[in-house]
Amino acid sequence: MHSHQHHHHHTPDASGRRIGQAFFLNLSFAIIEFIGGVLTNSTAIMADAVHDLGDSLSIGSAWILNRLGRRSANSDFTYGYQRLSLFGALINGVVLVAGSVWVLSQVIPRLADPVMPVTEGMLGLAVLGVTVNGFAAYRLSAGTSLNEKVLNWHLLEDVLGWVAVLVVALIMQFVHWPILDPLLSIAFTGFILLNVARLLWSTGKLFFQGVPDAALLRDVRHTLLETEGVESAHHLHLWSLDGEHHVLTVHLVLTEDFDPAQQMQLKTDIAARLSGFELTHTTIEFEFAEEVCRDHGALRLVRGGGG
Repeated sequence: MHSHQHHHHHTPDASGRRIGQAFFLNLSFAIIEFIGGVLTNSTAIMADAVHDLGDSLSIGSAWILNRLGRRSANSDFTYGYQRLSLFGALINGVVLVAGSVWVLSQVIPRLADPVMPVTEGMLGLAVLGVTVNGFAAYRLSAGTSLNEKVLNWHLLEDVLGWVAVLVVALIMQFVHWPILDPLLSIAFTGFILLNVARLLWSTGKLFFQGVPDAALLRDVRHTLLETEGVESAHHLHLWSLDGEHHVLTVHLVLTEDFDPAQQMQLKTDIAARLSGFELTHTTIEFEFAEEVCRDHGALRLVRGGGG
């Protein structure tokens, strides 16, 4: 027997709007950066412009995938298209890691032969860069989706990069130390690279249907086993469509052979107990004490809480 719950979150498309704003801001500023990089003779700004252009493409693809991900379920995609958003986050994480490695490959050679740029132009671009990317990052920081979190790291990397340019430009106004530019760029890019790699791991784990939250799984199992009439649970599976909308399936062995009315009451009790977890899809199958579980073909004479 099956019990189905559907807790759908009817929220405005705030996520799509935030990503869209970040895309147009980033693309516009990337064009400004290319022009500024030529005018200031700064290879660091040119490298950041290329990186920003890559960010813009990633944010644009995330925006499209975010919109496609809201399409309704159909006979081909019975869970809907929410997983596209997770796929977008995975792609963008990979792009950002590749972009960071590329920036490092451009910056490291400058340690041996640093170039003195036009510091006045760098200062102006740095202030504009911190403002534009900072505003875009602020907008995305309100988001809770993995897509927005990955994209927020794109923008934070740019903010920190421009802070580095600002500091270096100020120092080089007074001291001829062009090597500070590549040193700070390496430090900031390395920091962002580590954080994005960690986020990329969690996104990849969800993409391959890993448990989204170990504590949530533990609490759900405990809640089910504490329900009166439930003796044990097995084939307990918890995974996520996109990092926010979770799916639960489980087989529950009952303490006795309940009649239909008792089973209906137990379903109601379980639904109430699980409501606080805000699971998007749940499928629960009841098994009687001496019943053979069709998924492993063994008579469950000895019942345990394993999965």
